[in-house]
Amino acid sequence: MFQPTAQVIADSFNQNGDRLTTFVVKFHRFILAEWNTHRVHSKNTSSSRAIPATKMIDLLLEDDVFPLFWGKNQKGMVAHELLEQEYIDQAIGVWKSAREQAIIHANALIDLKAHKQIVNRLLEPFSACTVICTATDYQNFFSQRCHVDAQPEIRALAEAMKAAYDASEPVFLSVGKWHIPFICPEEKAGSANSTLIKISVGRCARVSYLNHDGRRNILDDIALHDRLLSSKPPHFSPFEHVAMALGTSEKRANFTGFESYRYQLERKNNE
Repeated sequence: MFQPTAQVIADSFNQNGDRLTTFVVKFHRFILAEWNTHRVHSKNTSSSRAIPATKMIDLLLEDDVFPLFWGKNQKGMVAHELLEQEYIDQAIGVWKSAREQAIIHANALIDLKAHKQIVNRLLEPFSACTVICTATDYQNFFSQRCHVDAQPEIRALAEAMKAAYDASEPVFLSVGKWHIPFICPEEKAGSANSTLIKISVGRCARVSYLNHDGRRNILDDIALHDRLLSSKPPHFSPFEHVAMALGTSEKRANFTGFESYRYQLERKNNE
């Protein structure tokens, strides 16, 4: 059965001790609304509008997404008591049946040549999603979501993230140095910062298509950066994961002690 996962892919701190951490996480898509209430996080999520419907079905079956806790109905938002085992077995059967029906209806829409942005909506409750997330403040998220009253699926995600966060050792960045996710050491040694920033943005953007893992076509990454920047309007969200260390703990947009590439571009556009 699917369990949420979390991996730290870039971790930095500035001279004041402000820490900027980028995760790749994967979790039950049906808790995405709760995840998105945490606005201090910069994030890009695998999109139901971008992933081909047939691939979405394959991923759904591969991930095998089910609720992690089959709670008994009661007043309030929290299910403290577990269903009896015989009812859990039946509930799992109901969930499987609903998933099978969603796939049947999705395939029917595929046969009608309906666009994936329509088809995939039927599949979302039974799917996982991948997210790139960057922030300087995770403590409120951990406090709220690593809590017994949190929905079990988001609690499992938060606990996985906190374990990865606590185990990670951030790298010191002096003033003006850059936090650049998805860049390997060999690339850092061989390219200018301006190029690495563009490559990183392109790779962060690819989470929408679920093909960023292991992708190392530098020219394609730079071209994607340029397309996102030149779009009307620009698609700026992937530009938030790359950030420059500041010499103070000043707040810049949603980061403390770091200034995102997006912040710099938008400030320049407004001058």
